[in-house]
Amino acid sequence: MRRKSVAGACALVALLACSCGQQTWDAAMQAGEAAVQRGQYREAEQIFSAAVKKAEEFGVHDRRVAVTLAHLAQAYSAQGKFVEAEPVYLEALKIYQEVHGENHLDVAAMLNNLGVLHRKHGQYADAQRLLTRALSIKEKLLGPEHLEVALALSNLAAMYVAQGDGGQASALFARALAMREKQLGPDHPDVAKNLLDYAGALRKAGRTTEAEALEVRAGAIRAKAKS
Repeated sequence: MRRKSVAGACALVALLACSCGQQTWDAAMQAGEAAVQRGQYREAEQIFSAAVKKAEEFGVHDRRVAVTLAHLAQAYSAQGKFVEAEPVYLEALKIYQEVHGENHLDVAAMLNNLGVLHRKHGQYADAQRLLTRALSIKEKLLGPEHLEVALALSNLAAMYVAQGDGGQASALFARALAMREKQLGPDHPDVAKNLLDYAGALRKAGRTTEAEALEVRAGAIRAKAKS
């Protein structure tokens, strides 16, 4: 099965080498995304690497180059190749800023991904700066109650948890929880996850009783979903 997968990737790379145009780029992106869905991140990396060169035929500052770079960086990150992922995300961010300006959801997405990378490296000051900027852009463009804003809040909260600041993280998780309950309903799986994340932050802050109550509620939501 693995040999067949690698052969498929090589065949696509060969196709990219001898073909041109939007159709070939689209096919490469679809193949790369399919590899990601299968969890075959090394194959996805090879496909997206080839697709970057194909995208650059549209112009090195074309938005399609940034899209492809972002996918390539995600494939790196999924393999734990954070050092390789960072410059690729930065290049995608640069192109998105040139194409869209400073305030765009594509820009916010790259800032978010870079912030997560810095968090994983323990570079909390950089992570906070990037994740806060991503949150600000999303709030400005989508409004304060959007689910994308809730996601940005959770990512920033996770940075504070990693830093050991349960108090700051708890406040952010609480705000994200209120949004998800309002938009998704009280029994959605995303609400259950938010409850557990919030509980973890409360435990770091020494608020064990509150944390336990949230964990019980999350467990009830998940049990209901299985029944």
